[in-house]
Amino acid sequence: MDIQQHIQKLIDDNNVMLFMKGTPDFPQCGFSGRTVQILQACGVETFGNADVLMDNELRDGIKVFSNWPTIPQLYIKEEFIGGCDIVKEMYETGDLQKKLSEKSINFKKKTQS
Repeated sequence: MDIQQHIQKLIDDNNVMLFMKGTPDFPQCGFSGRTVQILQACGVETFGNADVLMDNELRDGIKVFSNWPTIPQLYIKEEFIGGCDIVKEMYETGDLQKKLSEKSINFKKKTQS
């Protein structure tokens, strides 16, 4: 399986897939860490993730796959959402939560106190 097929399989196999530097528990860059925090703030309890620092072929391949030059990269139900700045903006406007709901992603809705 070539790297592009591998990336497609990861995206196909995970309703929410994050290509990041590090892991959700130990992010290795601020942008990856912020994206994980946003997903968690949305109540997304589990999501697929791939550490691009562990695999140079994956690191280069995901940039080609998405035609997007930076990491992290978020996919929701096979749709490329974007990097940290786009995810952050979508979260702040409520569009990310709406997208998760539209795509029937299981997440806990946060209640306002």
